[in-house]
This record gives sequence, C-alpha cells and structure tokens, in this order.
Amino acid sequence: MTTAFLFLVLFVFLFLGMPIAMSLGLASLLTIFLFANDSMASLSLKFFQTMEQFTLLAIPFFILAGNFLTTGGVARRMINFAVAAVGHWPGGLAIASVLACMLFAAVSGSSPATVVAIGSIVIAGMVRVGYTQAFATGVIVNAGTLGILIPPSIVMVVYGAATETSVGRLFMAGVIPGILLGTCLMIAIYIAAVLKDLPRQPRVAWTERLVLFREAAWGLLLIVIVMGGIYGGVFTPTEAAAVAAVYAFVAAVFIYGDLKMADVPRVLADSGRVTVMLMFIIANAFLFAHVLTTEQIPQTIAQTLIDWQLQPWQYLLIVNIVLLIAGNFMEPSSIILVLAPIVFPTAVKLGIDPVHLGIIMVVNMEIGMVTPPVGLNLFVASGITGMPLMSVVRASIGWLMILLGFLIFVTYVPQISLVLPNALFGRSIVQ
Repeated sequence: MTTAFLFLVLFVFLFLGMPIAMSLGLASLLTIFLFANDSMASLSLKFFQTMEQFTLLAIPFFILAGNFLTTGGVARRMINFAVAAVGHWPGGLAIASVLACMLFAAVSGSSPATVVAIGSIVIAGMVRVGYTQAFATGVIVNAGTLGILIPPSIVMVVYGAATETSVGRLFMAGVIPGILLGTCLMIAIYIAAVLKDLPRQPRVAWTERLVLFREAAWGLLLIVIVMGGIYGGVFTPTEAAAVAAVYAFVAAVFIYGDLKMADVPRVLADSGRVTVMLMFIIANAFLFAHVLTTEQIPQTIAQTLIDWQLQPWQYLLIVNIVLLIAGNFMEPSSIILVLAPIVFPTAVKLGIDPVHLGIIMVVNMEIGMVTPPVGLNLFVASGITGMPLMSVVRASIGWLMILLGFLIFVTYVPQISLVLPNALFGRSIVQ
C-alpha cells in the first residue's frame, strides 16, 4: 500500500508538470505523514544531512570549472586543434566536432555544457562548408552526451554518492566506453561522408598542428591534472574537482585572457544557480530514497526478483528498459537518485559489479539526454540553432541508433567498463 501510494503520488505530480525536485519531496512527505512514524523534525534533519556527503562537494566545483572553460576560449582552441588533426578526412569537420566533444567532455563533466560549448561554434561552421543543418545538429546532440560518460562526470559523482561506490573507479571505468562510443560516431560519420561525398577540410601542415596543439594545451592539461592527480594518489575526486575549478579560473582569466575579472562574478552566479538547482533535486531525491529504505522497498524488490530466479542478463535487460523509459521523463541525476537505490541491491546479490552497473546507468542517461520530451541536449541544440524541437529530434534519431547499439554492447561485455579500474585498483568483491 505504502509503495503504491508513494509512486502513484510521484507520477501524478510529474504528470501535472510539477518540477522533479518538488515532486520527489512532496511525494515523500505525504507518504511519511500518512503511513510512517517519522517526525517532521527528523525529516528536516535528514534533508540537510544529505548535503553533508563529502563526495557531493565535487558537483559545484565541476560545474564551476565547466563554466569557466565554456565562457573562455578553451572550447574554441580544442575545436581548432581537432579540425587540424582530422579535418582532412572525409566528413572531417563533423569527425573533428566529435573529437572536440570528447576533449571538452574530459574537462567539463556535463553533457549540456559540451553541446553549448562545441555546438555553438561548429554547427554554423559545418553548415557554411556544405553540411546540412540537420546532419550537423544530429552529430553534436549525440556526441555531446559524451560529457557524462568520459570522466570527470557529474552523473558518476551522483551515482557514487547514492550507492557508496568509488568515484575513482567509476571515472576510470568511463574512459574506454567513452573512447569507444566516440570512435563509433566517427566511423559512422566517415561512412556517411564517403557515401554522400561530404566535404573535407584542407590538410594542415604538421607544424601548424603543433602550434594549434600548444594553444589548446592549457585546456588539455586539465585532463592530465584531474585524472593523473586522482590515480596518482595526489588527491581524491572531490579534491580534484576543487583543483579543476581553480585551474580553469587561472587558465581562462590569466593564461588565455579570454575572460576578464569583471566577468568572474557572472560566471560564479551562473554556476551557483545551476548548483542550487541540482543540489535541491539531490536533497529531495535522497529524502525519497530514505522513504524507500525505511519501507524496505528496495529489499523487497530485490528478494522478489531473486525468488524469480532471474539470470543477471535478464535482470540487466529489465533495468535497461526501465531506465530508457525513465529517461524520457526525468533528468539524469534524478533518475540515478530515484532508481539506483532500487536496482542496486538486486544487482549486487546477482553478482553484477556496482561499477559496471554505474556505467550501464550512465549510458542510459546519455540516451535520455537525446530523447523527448525532456531530453536536455535537444532543447540546448534547438536554442543554439533556432531549429524547432521536433526537427532536432528527427535529426538525432539516426545517431541515436548508435547509442542504443552501444548500450547493448556495454551491458553484456562488462570488461569494457571493468578492465581499467580492475587493473588500477584490483578486482572488486562481487566479481
């Protein structure tokens, strides 16, 4: 009865158009008020205790770092280097756009930020040299999803906090899948370019490539600092986020000089607004998870599924279907916080590695970013290009098939996700 009421109220609120944070919080409060024995004082304490997790401190710092890099000229320099490196291939500008998305994803941790930073420059550029706007937009919408798969990733930080999984292992687990998915998109572009005779850029001399690499090097160095620092044992992922924010500030203001000191308060304010919005969602989602745990809902579901004697591959199929559906209606962090406490216990009992499950959930969240009605990348691309939302959806469908195929691949070949974290940290207990 309690479970049915909790989810019924949540879906009613969402259907009425209430913001996800308010829907989660009110559904939780109503359920506790009517069916549980918790006092309102204890609930307020629980609400604020969720913000005390050290891991969650990484979120505002990664958001701030991404905003400094997006506002500055780091993205433009990465694009120039990518075009010089692969622009002479068939479909070279589109391939370079994917490479630029991969590079920017490795310093931003955000999918919409990647679409904004890269798409606002390259989509118009591709149209000018002969690509259709639909082709250019479809490429960027889907390549931008790499922002939450290639580390550092804000969504991975949220999953780590929700399931107490090592964020360092999650970051390393995203490296190979991120490179593979980016490569798959590049191969698809190359094939389309050969079949459609898409334009290519003039070949750039190696000396000029070296110059462009040096110009982009200060931005690319952030990848080395963050990942090298984490896996070299210099600092934790949370501390790495703080270092990234400081470094991004120094690079944008003092090294490149693209951002003036007068612009810094605006960047801080923008980052603060995004952080408050996301942290409010997280706080309400943790309250929702508290209700689930108090009512033994995850444990009951886990035991029921185990009694059904599902095989791990069958369970992962169910998880993917649920996540794909949820991705149509909720943003990634909310899905992770609501569903991870439900699917995680069963996955562990079935012997599924928590890190592997995390990468599966992140890839599902990528797909959710490009599926209507609430796919964030679709809205961002529509705002950049001025295209109607449904036109952006149609432009993205073909590329979305690549993401769906990749989801199947990464789900049932766990070593894609686990080979690097296992090599660095050793095999986890459940393996």
